[in-house]
Amino acid sequence: MDKKEGNVVLVTGASSGIGYLSAKSLAAKGHTVYASMRDIGGRNARKAEELCDYAEAHGYTLRPIELDVLSQTSADQAVRTIVEEQGRLDVVMHNAGHLVVGVVEAYTPQEIMNVFETNVLGSQRVNRAALPYMRARQSGLLLWISSTTVRGGFPPFLGPYVAAKAAMDSLAQSMAYEVAKFGIETSFVVPGAFTKGTSHFPNAGRPQDDATSAEYERINGLLEEVGARLSDLTPPEADPQAVADEVARIVSLPAGSRPARAVIDFVNDGAEEVTELSEKVRIEFIRRIGLDDLLTASASM
Repeated sequence: MDKKEGNVVLVTGASSGIGYLSAKSLAAKGHTVYASMRDIGGRNARKAEELCDYAEAHGYTLRPIELDVLSQTSADQAVRTIVEEQGRLDVVMHNAGHLVVGVVEAYTPQEIMNVFETNVLGSQRVNRAALPYMRARQSGLLLWISSTTVRGGFPPFLGPYVAAKAAMDSLAQSMAYEVAKFGIETSFVVPGAFTKGTSHFPNAGRPQDDATSAEYERINGLLEEVGARLSDLTPPEADPQAVADEVARIVSLPAGSRPARAVIDFVNDGAEEVTELSEKVRIEFIRRIGLDDLLTASASM
């Protein structure tokens, strides 16, 4: 990847929150950014227009693109369009996701599967579209927006969401070893809870089984308080822009110098300390089984 000319970056879930902020920050760093979202001609038309206006006002290369992570056809078409227009795709930022809150018993298996469809399988669809091009070029970066819930403390009522985030993180870590020999790097940006500056909590989904939810009456009052209690722990300076800034910093680094994980946690839920230990254990184990060369991306033609 040529740092001077900037990278060609695909950001999933760019209609709001961290994805929206990251698309703008990446463009401001000189990268060519494709901000993907669903229904650009409909419900997200205003967001797409905002990004276009921002790009035009500053002379940045930032283009909204239609991509529904629930559709392999949509993912294939979006990636194909990028490669046709730019000749390459250097970075995929996996950000698309959806928060749900509620007692686990109230979710049907299908509802939980729907959470995994977006938060886990969506990234797999995008990877199946993008990785053939990256492998052919023997370079690239998979940048994953994980969560401190994977390795830190978290409140109740987030069961399907935290399970999906943990699954995504584990799948991504396993894939990191598999693509390293094709010169493809992997980095994780790990945000903590943000109760302001994103639509994460306001737009959170809930289980449809109200009867079972009502059976948890003795603790349901706590569910309504989770956001407020997280807010009480959050310092005034906490801003999701910090995550976007870290994303832009990592993408702008030269290949081979990017961190494996970067934790952005204003709530201090313990994820940073656990991550430091788990990374040490992960690296030591890979070395013990003689797979050191999979820890660093290096193309081998």
